[in-house]
Amino acid sequence: MFNSESFKGVNFYEMNWDLKGQLWAHDPVISKEGDRWYVFHTGKGIGVKSSEDGVNWKQEKSIFSSLPEWAKEYVPEKDEESIWAPDIALHNGVYYLYYSVSTFGKNTSAIGLVTNTTLDPNHPDYKWEDKGYVIHSTAEDNYNAIDANLIVDQEGRPWLNFGSFWGGLQLIELDPVTMKPADGAELKTISSRCLEPNTIEAPFIVHRDGYYYQFVSFDFCCRGVDSTYNIVVGRSKDITGPYFDKNGVSMMEGGGTLIDKGDDRWIGPGHCAVFFSGDAESSILVNHAYDAENEGKPTLQIRPLYWDENGWPHLG
Repeated sequence: MFNSESFKGVNFYEMNWDLKGQLWAHDPVISKEGDRWYVFHTGKGIGVKSSEDGVNWKQEKSIFSSLPEWAKEYVPEKDEESIWAPDIALHNGVYYLYYSVSTFGKNTSAIGLVTNTTLDPNHPDYKWEDKGYVIHSTAEDNYNAIDANLIVDQEGRPWLNFGSFWGGLQLIELDPVTMKPADGAELKTISSRCLEPNTIEAPFIVHRDGYYYQFVSFDFCCRGVDSTYNIVVGRSKDITGPYFDKNGVSMMEGGGTLIDKGDDRWIGPGHCAVFFSGDAESSILVNHAYDAENEGKPTLQIRPLYWDENGWPHLG
């Protein structure tokens, strides 16, 4: 979810996305305020990058100096300060950043929320306020509370899409005041590969021309050049699904139209985000991939995302 006004007057298809600078990033998401671009990604205290042109990137100060105290109650095994998979969205004048606290390969996890009224660290009002706990999972649950993505539907209702492995990807309606799960809201599984392990995670939903598109990552990340991550998509007329791929296969039954499986250099692309220009005439795909020419390090990618005559996205 994003605020298109941030990208007003920007034609993504006319830009040269030959990225430079400090590009180490895992699970990136992008935003823009004024003339400056920002990327948030997995890292100690949540990694932050900025750019004046969307191409040349530099590292900024992390959001947190240490792991939030509230998280220790829900993820007591967490013994390092890396915070995962942030999602940034401007909604009603406030930036909402959801983040994940977990340990690798386990579903004892929690999603938290931090807010700000500006992304500019030099602005006098710049201050991240940790709103604490949003939702969690335990070893007894059949879902994993990580990889959050905020989407506001066409009726103005906010939802949180999240999940990794286990029972698949979840959707829950949020209270529009707290931006946390609404009273009585129930989890709904909207995507699954029906495998063991269920190699699906990192959802990101956008709306375009009457459809909700859910982008997800299949297979395995975090293995450098041995990673097998790939990006797929399905769509639905209703935010709660069912989502189907281009061939009519349900995303509850392993469906997903391939967007990117990588190449000899850029291996395992995944954990993507999609953003539209202010007029919605152009869009970009933001993700990480493992660079075979740089020791398999996770690296920021930003590329134009095109749409065919039937409304299906592709990289061109």
